[in-house]
Amino acid sequence: MMRRIRGFTLIELMVVLAIAAILAAIAVPAFTGQMRKSRRADAARGLSELQLREERWRASHANYVGTDTSAANLTLFGALPTSDYYTFALDSVESGTGFTVKATAKGVQARDTACATMRLQVAAGAVTKTPTTDRCWN
Repeated sequence: MMRRIRGFTLIELMVVLAIAAILAAIAVPAFTGQMRKSRRADAARGLSELQLREERWRASHANYVGTDTSAANLTLFGALPTSDYYTFALDSVESGTGFTVKATAKGVQARDTACATMRLQVAAGAVTKTPTTDRCWN
């Protein structure tokens, strides 16, 4: 009488591995895309914080804080926001009518090419966000 051998054949094992590889090929890019999208909130938060500081500063001074402001004013204005994924900067000269602040992606977030540099500009009360696509800001 012949004994039946139990276990998996090599073909069955290869089919399971192929299915797992296909699922991983779909899931990993989707996951990294969602991670980049969630990190954009760091940029939006930092830019909003800078916008509030600029408005608070302007309420007490003749001009918004700009890149050409004295070191003493920048000290009073406060340190720029920090993030593991973005670098923040004042991106306009001192002005009484508006300002521009910028967030530049760094590290792994720099691969987010469509939203690598985000700017928030206020000119005469009108707010403009660049890039203008909602996907960078939502």
